[in-house]
Amino acid sequence: AIPAGTGEPINDDLARTINSVVSHQLQNLTIEQTCKNYQTLGNCASLKVPAVNHPIWGHMAAGIRAQELRLQKILKLLASGITAFARSVDDEVLSLVQQDALALMCNAQFEINCLRKTAIQPMLNPKFAALCKTSTVQPLNLLLGEDLSKQVRELDDEAKTVGLIRAQPVSKN
Repeated sequence: AIPAGTGEPINDDLARTINSVVSHQLQNLTIEQTCKNYQTLGNCASLKVPAVNHPIWGHMAAGIRAQELRLQKILKLLASGITAFARSVDDEVLSLVQQDALALMCNAQFEINCLRKTAIQPMLNPKFAALCKTSTVQPLNLLLGEDLSKQVRELDDEAKTVGLIRAQPVSKN
């Protein structure tokens, strides 16, 4: 019987390979060489790992910066994996399993970028927390968007406007 929460077994050799690779860290040289073989596809700019905006990076605490670098490394590995998968597809039409695999890997990339923003948000002034919102579309080059100065000005203006129209409690005398 198949244990609850698991699917049908696959080929034993492939299962052994997967279990081995998942449970042991690859050597850095192996990772670097493999990633070089699968650089970001020219027409898939969204696979590029967005950098943290320079003004933010310069003020990040060392621990958050170290975590950010680890997440960037994971994203680069994931992007190389997605690229390798895309190159392994023979036909222009993906099977349902291939569509699911691609969707899950791409969503993992989206979620990691959301996690990066969430890690940065606590160090921002609360009125600028919206810079770290996990919108439905992720920026391509810079994690918090291409024109950070403009976004900061807009949020600052919005905060001032809200401050002007916020209802004051009415005292009953």
